[in-house]
Amino acid sequence: MKRLFVCLSLALVAASGFAAVPVAKIQALLAKPDVMCGRFDQSKQLAGMKKPLLSSGRFCVAAGKGVLWRTLQPFPSTLRLTRDEILQMHGDRVAVRVDAKQEPTVRVINNMLFSLLAGDLAQLENLFEGEGKVQDKQWSVALKARDAGLARVIAGVSLEGGAFVKQITLFEANGDRTSITFSAMQTGETALAPEEAAQF
Repeated sequence: MKRLFVCLSLALVAASGFAAVPVAKIQALLAKPDVMCGRFDQSKQLAGMKKPLLSSGRFCVAAGKGVLWRTLQPFPSTLRLTRDEILQMHGDRVAVRVDAKQEPTVRVINNMLFSLLAGDLAQLENLFEGEGKVQDKQWSVALKARDAGLARVIAGVSLEGGAFVKQITLFEANGDRTSITFSAMQTGETALAPEEAAQF
């Protein structure tokens, strides 16, 4: 999961607008909550394997605070991204901790991931070229890495949604594919359970 978020954060350091993507129309459809939580279902298809790796859980994104990604199945784990660190825990055990002092990109990951989940396409232009469409308040965008260095890691990203991003698919250059579907979206401070609010 950490690799996915780091790859996505690298993909989200940019400016504004795609010629072939109706950015303004999509932005007008999107809700822009300060806090949103929901369910995620993730399928990772590894190149050369028949069956995908499946996981599911709950996520919360709080603007200016961070991202909480709680995998509940098949094995419980928590990934928390804040302004100062990336922390991954298995139960009560810290599995990974990356401090912003050691890795400066940690400070931008939370804002970049929020932009992705919010469908903020304006962040993607410098590193991707894209095509998109809007139909009946639903939209879809397909992005292809234009930077050779990034293309060696991420071949492309697709996003689909309406008022919220409903699905993100990450195509890795090695042939792996990760699809994440979001559902049961809730917004506002009341969307956070007390234990989730305490994480921020």
